[in-house]
Amino acid sequence: MPSAEPATRPRYPAQADPTLIVRPRYLKTPDAAIHLGLSPRTLEKHRCFGTGPVYRRLGGRIVYAIDDLDAWAAIGTRRSTSDPGSGTVHPAKRIGTES
Repeated sequence: MPSAEPATRPRYPAQADPTLIVRPRYLKTPDAAIHLGLSPRTLEKHRCFGTGPVYRRLGGRIVYAIDDLDAWAAIGTRRSTSDPGSGTVHPAKRIGTES
C-alpha cells in the first residue's frame, strides 16, 4: 500500500516556488539603508536635510518604497569621472548653508 503522506511545505523560502514569495513593497530605514549601501544614520540625515529619497510616514513608522530608493540612487549614475550625469545625489548635509 503506497504511503499517503501529505505534501510538505518547503522548510526555507528559497526552496519554494519563486513566484509565490511575497516581496516587500516598503522597507524600514535600516533595510532601506542596506539596500542603498549606506548606514541607517546617513539615511536619517538625508531625510532630515531633504537630500534623500522620497519616504512615507505610515503611522509612526518611516518607510521607503523600493522603486523610490532605486530612482534616487539612479540620479547619481555616471559612466566616467568626466560624465556630468543627469543630476546630483547631495551629501547628507544642509544645502545652501555656508559653514
